[in-house]
Amino acid sequence: MAEITMLDPARLIFAAIAGLVLLLVLIIKFKVHAMVAILVGAIAIGLMAGMPASEIVTAVNDGIGNTLEGIALLIGLGSMFGAILEASGGAQTLAISMVRRFGDEKAAWALGITGLIVAMPVFFDAGLIILIPLAFSLAKRTGRSTLFYAVPLLAGLAVGHAFIPPTPGPVLVASMLGVDLGWVILIGIFCGTIAMIVAGPIWGSFCGKKYMIPVPERLSEQEDIDESKLPHFATIVGIIMIPLLFIICDSVCGVVLPADHFVSILFSFLGEPFVAMLIATIVAMLILGLRHGYTMEQLENLMTKSLEPTGLIMLVTACGGVLRYVLQYSGLGDLIGAAVSSMSLPLVVLAFLVAVLVRVSVGSSTVAMTMAAGIVSAIPGISELSPLYLACVTAAIAGGSTVLSHFNDSGFWLVKSLVGLDEKTTLKTWTIMETLVGFTGFLVALVISFFA
Repeated sequence: MAEITMLDPARLIFAAIAGLVLLLVLIIKFKVHAMVAILVGAIAIGLMAGMPASEIVTAVNDGIGNTLEGIALLIGLGSMFGAILEASGGAQTLAISMVRRFGDEKAAWALGITGLIVAMPVFFDAGLIILIPLAFSLAKRTGRSTLFYAVPLLAGLAVGHAFIPPTPGPVLVASMLGVDLGWVILIGIFCGTIAMIVAGPIWGSFCGKKYMIPVPERLSEQEDIDESKLPHFATIVGIIMIPLLFIICDSVCGVVLPADHFVSILFSFLGEPFVAMLIATIVAMLILGLRHGYTMEQLENLMTKSLEPTGLIMLVTACGGVLRYVLQYSGLGDLIGAAVSSMSLPLVVLAFLVAVLVRVSVGSSTVAMTMAAGIVSAIPGISELSPLYLACVTAAIAGGSTVLSHFNDSGFWLVKSLVGLDEKTTLKTWTIMETLVGFTGFLVALVISFFA
């Protein structure tokens, strides 16, 4: 690790503000790709702060290498796992089985829970496209507004996407903060479930009564799903739970058992995130792939295609690591830490506010998480905080990166077009739902942090 150069505090503050403004202007005004914008902004901060060129180069290399070291395999394996789950009909199995168990009257709860589970291994966009027909089918059958069922589904997907590994966002933040994924999963599930309830069935019920949105005409005559070709419910749940249980068991063993105990040693290996995801992916290949008629060649093509969007995610994430290391090596992290201490502002609150600022400005939840994690992780003493507290910080960043989705967020337009809403109604339903998800998750994390 490079030695931190002691630079002029006033110059550092100016550099940080100017660099972050430049970053935002590049993305918002000139539509520069987030990866390029973050990288340019980070380098600009270093130059304006007076860092030697060699230190800036070191910060860039360290940021990219150290950030990707912890998450590259996990994101790749998670994408493959999600692709197999999607192609096999596993997501549809979950939705149909949950709705059948809950019944039509409580189907909104079933869709919320399903969305939450599905979004952990499957990207938000894919999960929405796969599951929205079921919401339409229920609306058509019951005569209710599509929002009564769509909003809970959207809330569940938003929670799973933002709060709970192995989805890339919280994995990235956990890696940058150096917090055990087991704690992040536990806190994410707790915060996310409460957020899903508030923003899903509760808010969805209000939206469904206030706005009568019919099923889009192009989908009103959609064919029913052939359930005989879908995998079993228990099979899907069991496979999805493999990585979560291994990672959680590793965290629990680290607390209740000696490090040299056989069980601790076993789960320290099985609970290593990439090992847990590798096992889950292999099981999915065998049970959801080969047993359902896929050839190895078809599985290879499917898994290869699933890696296409991960390149973007990993590069944006890596550039977020660059931002972190520039802040750290320039000494800005010390200034931020001192400022936070002087304001008596809890780190959980700071993390949330930074993520909110970037989210509202840029629109991308990934960029918001990346920048917030980069700034927070540069604060001295972050590694000395308890795993539980850092997991709460991770949840706060996830919450901040979710709120106030509007015109600069691709998710806004996807929901508008799929559900058949106008811009005004999308703002009154989807945007408020996202804000409820993020703010509720943050509040729960804040309360938990007081006991960490």
